[in-house]
Amino acid sequence: MDHLNTLGNGLLLVGFFGVALVYAAVGHGGASGYLAVMALADFPAETLKPTALGLNILVATLGWVQFWRGGFFSWRLFWPFAVASVPMAFVGGYIQLPSGVLKRILGVVLLGAALRMALRPPPEGKSRPVPWWAALLVGGGIGLLSGLTGTGGGIFLTPLVILAGWANAKPAAALSAAFIWVNSVAGLAGYLTATVHFPAGFIWIALAAVAGGLIGSHVGSRHASPMSLKRLLAAVLLLAAAKLLVGK
Repeated sequence: MDHLNTLGNGLLLVGFFGVALVYAAVGHGGASGYLAVMALADFPAETLKPTALGLNILVATLGWVQFWRGGFFSWRLFWPFAVASVPMAFVGGYIQLPSGVLKRILGVVLLGAALRMALRPPPEGKSRPVPWWAALLVGGGIGLLSGLTGTGGGIFLTPLVILAGWANAKPAAALSAAFIWVNSVAGLAGYLTATVHFPAGFIWIALAAVAGGLIGSHVGSRHASPMSLKRLLAAVLLLAAAKLLVGK
């Protein structure tokens, strides 16, 4: 529990719980939020990526199940993105990059998507089919980014899918939850082939995130309106952009 004592056990666990709750409501695992919490608590750098990916796997599982039970998950939409993303996420997880230009670029991209989603959310309507070549390119590129940054990639995929008109809010959230899960597993596997680092007290962090994920995924899949999900997604994107642009 050494790292949990940095800001106090209760306060730190509430942070992980809150991140999981908000992110799970839009089908995300919450990796960018967990990274922010751990940076504030001065977690050792080598524990950041595996911890974020491990929590992603747990929380994304909950989101995937909830949105699938709600009838929003489509295998046809999912597999073209996933088939290219998994091997690239493994490669990205294996590569150990110093923080720098990549994070700044990604932060600007997420900031633009957040402003677009907040100021003029695209209306719900009939979604357009995804060209297979576009799904492969997008899936592979986001898979590599997810492994490099220690995230599951949903923070990049969800706004792109919604803004491109390939899916509405809840199907996009269901897609992202599954996408995050497979990428997080691949990214963590790639990372663990190089080194193994988890913080002391990981089990308590995981329990807090799972509790938040249970509540958030239930609310997002069953009770939240598509417009409220888009507004919440915009807020999540802003948080992620802030973490990338001004974080450590």
